[in-house]
Parts: sequence; C-alpha cells; structure tokens
Amino acid sequence: MNLKLHKPLCVFDLETTGTQVAKDRIVEISILKVNPDASRESKTWRVNPEMYIPKESSEIHGIRDEDVKDAPTFREIAGKVLEMIAGCDLAGFNSNRFDVPVLAEELLRAGLDFDLSKFKLVDAQTIFHKMEPRTLTAAYQFYCRKPLENAHSAEADVLATFEVLDAQVGHYPDLPNDVASLSEISTHHKFADLAGFIAYDKEEKEVFTFGKYKGQRVKDVFQKDLGYYGWIQNADFPLYTKKVLTGIQLRSRF
Repeated sequence: MNLKLHKPLCVFDLETTGTQVAKDRIVEISILKVNPDASRESKTWRVNPEMYIPKESSEIHGIRDEDVKDAPTFREIAGKVLEMIAGCDLAGFNSNRFDVPVLAEELLRAGLDFDLSKFKLVDAQTIFHKMEPRTLTAAYQFYCRKPLENAHSAEADVLATFEVLDAQVGHYPDLPNDVASLSEISTHHKFADLAGFIAYDKEEKEVFTFGKYKGQRVKDVFQKDLGYYGWIQNADFPLYTKKVLTGIQLRSRF
C-alpha cells in the first residue's frame, strides 16, 4: 500500500435520489475502512429514502423504488454509519462537494451530530483533476490499468476510488502519502460549512459567500442584523450550514 495512514481511512460512496444536498436522500451507502496495517473491512447498505426516486437517477445507479421499499431508512442505520467512521479520516471521489455534505445532512436529520473538524477529508477526484483531468472510469483505467466493471454501483465505485487513490500516491513521486497532506491537496477552497455558503477571509474569520452580506464577516452581520440569522435558520439551507452559523452566533454573544 502506497498510502501512509496514521489512523483508519474510510472511503465511502453514496447513491442518491438526486444532486441537491439539502433535499435529496441516500439510497445506497458503501464504506470501505482501511486500517494503518492495510487490513480492511467494508459495509454496504441499501436505504429507503422515504421519497420517490426519479427515473433519471435510477438510470444512473440502477436503484428503483421497489429495490429499497423494504430497506431500512437512514435514521435506522445512522448509528452504525457513525460508529464505523468514528475516529477515521474520510475519502471519496467528488466527496468534498457532494458525498460529505449529503452524509452530514442525513446524520443531522437523524438527530446525530457530525463535526467536520474531527475528520481529514481526501477527495481523489480533486487530486485526479489536478493531475489528470478525467472521470472515475478513466482514472481507474489510467492508474490501475484495467476497466472499471459495474460503474455507478456504490460498492464498485468505492473500491475503485480506494484503488485509484492508492495508485495515485504510488504514481506521482511528488505526491505525499499521508492523509493530512492529501487533504490539503484535495481542497479547492476552504469553507466552514461544506456547501460553500461560509468561507474564511485572510484572517481565518468566517464570511458569507452569498446574498446582501456577501464578503462580510458572519459575526459582524449577526451583531448588526440578528434577523438575518433567523431568516437563514427558517430558509432552505443545508442543516450543516445552519449548525455552523449557530455555533458562530453562540460565540459572538460572548
């Protein structure tokens, strides 16, 4: 194994009802936990999303309403998912922009806390796009020298993602092999809330990236316009964004 792990790395992939982080739901989740000694364990769950799976989504991942009608809801497996990733770092393919935010939403929706600060995030797609801009299928062919069978099944994709990530570390002499450094490379822009509504300024203070207060510090905005905080909490923003803003609001009171 080319990767140098100081603690377990959970590579995961989601299949969902769609691409809207705050609204869509998980229909399948697969997690591959790789330990520092290179031993592995994996788990895949089909999930009843408690909503209709659009035809266009089913055409991508092959999962239809009848396939998950008797599957557990995410709330029913959330504890097991959180237990599996606890104490680990997280990796995936396009995970920083999609899978991690969606997972955070589902965990919060299930009443469980998800603290981003406890995880290093590695996105093999970001590394791939910086090194060789292509898709996962092409990445697998390029780095692993074999075709990707059963693409868009969560289990096949998550295994392929780990193999691509591990092969990337072996392929590029100047690419670090530890998760902390790979996490830095995986990050396009540093955000506080996963969805990109709250960024950091040069002094590492949280600022809004949207709306009438774009570019202004969140703490300053809440001190002069607390109603803006209330509006966001009642509007259709991701739960994790609301959680981060609540933390900032609580800090700004002292």
